[in-house]
Amino acid sequence: MASPSDRGRRPGPILEVWNRRVHYYLGLYFLLFVWLFSFTGLLLNHPRWALSRIPNEPSTSFERSIESPSGDTDLVRATDVARQLRVRGEIEWPQAPQAPGRLDFNIVYPKRATQVRVDLTRNRVTVQQIDRSVWSALRISHTFSGSRYNSPGTSRDWLLTSVWVVAMDALAVGSLVMVIGSYYMWYRLKSKRTLGWIALTAGFLSCGLFVFGLASRG
Repeated sequence: MASPSDRGRRPGPILEVWNRRVHYYLGLYFLLFVWLFSFTGLLLNHPRWALSRIPNEPSTSFERSIESPSGDTDLVRATDVARQLRVRGEIEWPQAPQAPGRLDFNIVYPKRATQVRVDLTRNRVTVQQIDRSVWSALRISHTFSGSRYNSPGTSRDWLLTSVWVVAMDALAVGSLVMVIGSYYMWYRLKSKRTLGWIALTAGFLSCGLFVFGLASRG
């Protein structure tokens, strides 16, 4: 007959202890992230709410002289212009190719969008900014990743964006770990299996309905 110490070293009890610990600490770490995405998800689903409105009224543009941008590529030159202007954010490029003697780009982050239009022949830059409210910035942060689906060749060039993306990847992986752990804890409770199967089946059916319904062409 196995002693209590032997039972404590069995894989089952050890797995249950670590599964609970993972749930505790991942849940505490992800708490504010989940609240943030839940709140911004509501803002995305209800664009008519006052808090959901994203202002697009630009401020008055201004023009100033700059030093000739240094660098061998447009990205390096744009980074140098942003440094001179003391503007931070992710650099975005227009769809149209650059005209000769021009360097046009945008610098964006959830709280502000800045249009930068550089005349390389005169070393003059025209700047126009769009400032957003805190609620608008939170809504934009829900989908802000530093890259766009219609510009697959672009890459992230702002450190804070890369950190944000890593945090969101960790949230996604952690959520998967917690879901798998929840399945394990549910399966260990024999008295709850019937209700668990009902909830699990309902979840799969409702999710499948939305996925296939929204993905189908009709």
